[in-house]
Amino acid sequence: MVGIDDVARAAGVSTATVSRALSGRGPVSAATRERVMVAAESLGYVVSAAASSLASGRARAVGVVVPFLDRWFFSTVLAGISDGLVRHGYDITLYSVGVDRDERRRVFDDHVRRRRIDALITIALESDAEESASLRRLGVPIVAIAGPNPLLTTLTVDDLAVGRLATAHLLALGHRRVAHIGADAATAAGSTVPALRRRGFEEALAEEGVADAPVYPADFTIEGGSAAAARALDAEQRPTALFAASDEMAIGAILAAREKGLRVPDDVSIIGVDGHELGRWFGLTTVDQFARGQGERAAAAVLAELDGAEPARGLGTLPFELVERGSTAPPAA
Repeated sequence: MVGIDDVARAAGVSTATVSRALSGRGPVSAATRERVMVAAESLGYVVSAAASSLASGRARAVGVVVPFLDRWFFSTVLAGISDGLVRHGYDITLYSVGVDRDERRRVFDDHVRRRRIDALITIALESDAEESASLRRLGVPIVAIAGPNPLLTTLTVDDLAVGRLATAHLLALGHRRVAHIGADAATAAGSTVPALRRRGFEEALAEEGVADAPVYPADFTIEGGSAAAARALDAEQRPTALFAASDEMAIGAILAAREKGLRVPDDVSIIGVDGHELGRWFGLTTVDQFARGQGERAAAAVLAELDGAEPARGLGTLPFELVERGSTAPPAA
């Protein structure tokens, strides 16, 4: 088995220089680092993770907590986190948590503590004060994507503004019979992502004097969006436009409209939120929230804290933009 001594002999340097060159820590000239890298590659030498961890005091691993693994947004954010961490030599330890409180407590109080991690990233995690305190007791940098938490460094899209932007687009086209597919009344009372998007929808309509716009609850899946849209399109006063709080639900709405023989956007306009890559194939107008970029930003934030940057408590706002395609148009005369 090739060891660090073999690489040192091949490169004509000390083992300490090999260690500094391969870890990226400590002074090593560019020429020497290149010589060491060539020697290591030619010998097939791989740095021992355990030895590196002992030497640096770091596990070279970042935990990521997600509420869903089978939703496009979460998997895409996770891909961005992976892009940002892997290129800096960090692995990802993934934790999936549902709504069951006992299960969540086991994850926060046991599983996360049992594994050695250098930092933690949460994705759209709705955590109460007890769970937030449990995470902070880990004593590692924590960055939250969405799920606003004043105790943590939080990167978030302004989902109230997102809801207003999507609705304003439909209003500008001339629509006044507009329905929303998203959060139910109970969820809408909070400050979750679905609630804020619904609130933005309602505020934008109220400013234009449009009252009592219907809301059809759905679960942020294509199937849920299709079922909700079917109910909306069967209404006696059929809406001329639908604003779905996610692209997956919007795609479901397009499919439901097609099943009913309706043309999009001639008979009904549909807009979503996310920037899902399938949206392009459906010609879906959307508010792109650059999900992969959110993951990359979160990875950069934890790496900065690991390098000694002060945690930026509170909110960091992430970009979003309207992408107009073919699923929205003025209502038929």
